[in-house]
Amino acid sequence: MKVSIVLGTRPEIIKMSPIIKECERLALDYFILHTGQHYSYDMDKAFFEELKLPDAKYHLDVGSGSHGQQTGKMLIKIEKVLRKEKPTVVLVEGDTNSTLAGALAANKLGIRVGHVEAGLRSYDRRMPEETNRVLTDHCSDYLFAPTEKSKEILVGEGVPEEKIFVTGNTIVDVIYQNLEIAKKRDFLNELHLRPKGYFLATTHRQENVDDKTRFSGILKGQEKVSDEFGVPIIYPVHPRSRKRIKKFDLQPYRIKMIGPVNFSTFLQLEYNAKLVLTDSGGVQEETCVLKVPCVTLRDNTERPETIEVGSNILAGTNPERILECAKTMMRKENNWENPFGDGNAGKKIIETLIKCARAQINVHSVFGHNYR
Repeated sequence: MKVSIVLGTRPEIIKMSPIIKECERLALDYFILHTGQHYSYDMDKAFFEELKLPDAKYHLDVGSGSHGQQTGKMLIKIEKVLRKEKPTVVLVEGDTNSTLAGALAANKLGIRVGHVEAGLRSYDRRMPEETNRVLTDHCSDYLFAPTEKSKEILVGEGVPEEKIFVTGNTIVDVIYQNLEIAKKRDFLNELHLRPKGYFLATTHRQENVDDKTRFSGILKGQEKVSDEFGVPIIYPVHPRSRKRIKKFDLQPYRIKMIGPVNFSTFLQLEYNAKLVLTDSGGVQEETCVLKVPCVTLRDNTERPETIEVGSNILAGTNPERILECAKTMMRKENNWENPFGDGNAGKKIIETLIKCARAQINVHSVFGHNYR
């Protein structure tokens, strides 16, 4: 078995890290292909170094562009690498353009595709991520669903059950492996913050930050929350979001905006926050695992498990609604169950691939040809 791990963004680096480490531990034949969708040092190289991951064998340097341009460039370049390397399976994660491009390129070449974090749905096709998720799931051979709910969604869409494996989410692996980092307070001291003495905010999704009304509503809502509780809000600003703040001339007066932070710093900020306000899917999961209440600044979520266990609430972008949701979550007991697994998702995914590869060898010996 030869494994190609395709990634291109910060969340993919983080969530693929347990799988990469398991490949290293077992000395498997594998390589990392980085599309370069995130291409600054802060958003990319720093995470490889911090998580102690080997460098990517291929870096495609695709960079920014429209969805069509970016995905098209990736398809062309990924295909060339896959033709050269001839992997047995290509692993992709999540819902980015890198995810879709990696899955499509492999599928067209007859290479098996494994989708990590399969079966997530927001049911909002205005989100490019939703299109990426659906298409990737339906051209994959191995669908690694993080929860039973994700599996039910896939079965409901006609995906054969034998292709679906419930493994938990690799973000739990990452958090458990780095929990001591989360408990540190180095960065809090730099910002003169005390544990549970601040709220953390993140906003970066295209449908929010590219819409002046929505983005303005989010920032006003956060200011209302800060005023209501007399607690500062810390906002590590994504480069795209900072550009839009300047373009729309938004002046949030109660929000402390800082630059992008590395993984360990963000984990510290999450773990020690009293409340998190976010439009990130991954942060919804992380806060759930860390037992920190979350307010999601969106109209829907592909992580309904967080709503069901009570760690999260949907607020949308109306300032008054954001305030009411913050009040609701501040009254919550932080005693919910973690629905995303036991921290061994990376091992389960690699174990599944090894078993399937052995089964394919047996089938090949019987039929005498490639059998997909």
